Amino acid sequence: MIKRIALAAALIAAPLAAQSDGSPADEVSEERLRADMDTIVGFGTRHTLSSQDDPERGVGAAVNWALDEFRRIGATCGGCLDVQPVGKVVEADGRRIPAPTLIRNAVAIQRGTERPDEVIIVQAHYDSRVTDPLNATDDAPGANDDGSGSVMVLEAARLLSQNDYPSTIIYALLTGEEQGLYGANILADWVNEQGFTVKAVLNNDMIGNSCGSDGFCDAKHVRVFSEGLRADSTERLRALQRRYGGENDSPGRNLSRWLANLAAENPEGMQVRQIWRTDRMGRGGDQIPFLDRGYPAVRVTVAVEDYEHQHQDLRTEDEVKYGDTVDELDWDYLTRATKLNVRALHHLAMAPMPPKVTADAAVRVDTQIAWQGVRGADQYKLRIRRTDEPHWRPHAEPGPEAEGANLMMMTPHGGSGEELALTIPLRGDDWLFGVQACNGDYCSPVSTAVPGGAFEPVERPEGDSD
Repeated sequence: MIKRIALAAALIAAPLAAQSDGSPADEVSEERLRADMDTIVGFGTRHTLSSQDDPERGVGAAVNWALDEFRRIGATCGGCLDVQPVGKVVEADGRRIPAPTLIRNAVAIQRGTERPDEVIIVQAHYDSRVTDPLNATDDAPGANDDGSGSVMVLEAARLLSQNDYPSTIIYALLTGEEQGLYGANILADWVNEQGFTVKAVLNNDMIGNSCGSDGFCDAKHVRVFSEGLRADSTERLRALQRRYGGENDSPGRNLSRWLANLAAENPEGMQVRQIWRTDRMGRGGDQIPFLDRGYPAVRVTVAVEDYEHQHQDLRTEDEVKYGDTVDELDWDYLTRATKLNVRALHHLAMAPMPPKVTADAAVRVDTQIAWQGVRGADQYKLRIRRTDEPHWRPHAEPGPEAEGANLMMMTPHGGSGEELALTIPLRGDDWLFGVQACNGDYCSPVSTAVPGGAFEPVERPEGDSD
């Protein structure tokens, strides 16, 4: 039975965003970030092909330290972190893995108290490299790429593990990124094997410098890359999107919009510049294996890149210094980027899953929006935008009588799994519709009422290999 929601009874004035959201973001410590960075670069190289058994140098020592650090963090919260070395031996690929190689990720799982199967993943790649991707012996500090993301993940674990959350948070330091995204593929497969429902993946790769190779600086923004058309699309989904839309409404794209809106609520903090590409031109990152499997994922990275200080041998040529060293980091920038991540993780772990939404507007002058209630939601928010608008409007405006109002629908008791529907006096040809699920002030990203808009892998018919 579908519960019909009366439009007139659902209109509530939208409150102003609160300045304090209860997240521990303000407790981010630059001193701790610096200390972790000193330890990480102190391993000399973290190249995936470097030593696995040297106690002081190479990727083996680095991963062992990260696992021990996660265990130390877990000890401060009564063992709240399940620490695991998620990995496997990868066979030679004739490219960047010349011989069978153990790929180990350092992973810590903070189980949700209400919905432990619903997860948010925050990750960074832990390995480093110099100019030659097969050079596993020379010093490769990897301070910005991606020591910066790695120290952020550790700091997020320290702060967020002191709280209980309805959803599970997975903290992951991945290896094998520079050799072909191997660690991310291993983790994505492991997540699938656990049967987790993935709400969001925040892949942080290079978040520690504010000036580019051309001298241009931007210390106010991080870039968030998100895919448009889904990587796990099928021929059937592509056909449906041609008829009903959805080219700009993948879950990753809506996660990017959500991050930008969250950042804008704190104007003094780090802001988000959305880049509507899967990754940088001709390049890739550890969000891609998750996108390939249908999980909502974005890449968070610096506003401008400094190419002299990534993937470079340590040297000075023509008075230009090369190499990814600690002295090239902007610590204020890294601290603010860490705060944005911690705040986003706090909100995502408190919020319910985005609902799966449909819209019926064919050959009619209004639109019926329908969705299934989700666990943990006490209200829902309808979001709208015209088809040529890039961002969701801050308020839904279903008619002149609702100008400036925010459309919110209170979930009935026992609403999880209940079918809910609402008819909006707007022509579906001209508008896009989405719904957020909220737990008090904590609202999920918008799930758009288009084919492929749901925060779940695309369903494939049995035997479909497309």
